[in-house]
Amino acid sequence: MESIPDILKYTIPALIVLATAWVILNKLINNEQDRRRQDLMLANSKIVTPIKLQAYERIVLFLERISLESLIVRVSSPDMKASQLHTALVTTIRSEFEHNLSQQIYMSPQAWEVVRNARSGMIKIINSEAEKLPINSPGMALSKQLLEAVMELDKEPTRAAIDYLKGEISRMM
Repeated sequence: MESIPDILKYTIPALIVLATAWVILNKLINNEQDRRRQDLMLANSKIVTPIKLQAYERIVLFLERISLESLIVRVSSPDMKASQLHTALVTTIRSEFEHNLSQQIYMSPQAWEVVRNARSGMIKIINSEAEKLPINSPGMALSKQLLEAVMELDKEPTRAAIDYLKGEISRMM
């Protein structure tokens, strides 16, 4: 019977040392994994953040390009009919949007939805104003009507989207 207390004298301290070592090593390993994870996230953010900012820049440029003032100056010509101008404006907006579709990967879903709504809003304005004109109206009449319609709005859809994106970028920084 004396051998059991002797065995316990050696076994209990060994188990305590083993448990202590296991706890300490486990904490060290977890801390090392957390540190590596943070380093990886920092490295990723150094790569991803500039790409995200570039995507937001491209989308702001897209929104500026589809604002009616910019669009009319770029697309219209003096000899265009209203129907031709209408088609050219809508086609330009759609092709610009398709050209920038990949940027949605780097944007929040809410920001991308705002951009899509701005595009749709611009197309709706163009369509509704084009419907108000007689079929053979000159393009200048449509241009004038579009600019007047935009002036009546509190905020042009593209301007509202740009303001939203600027706010989101400022929160990112």
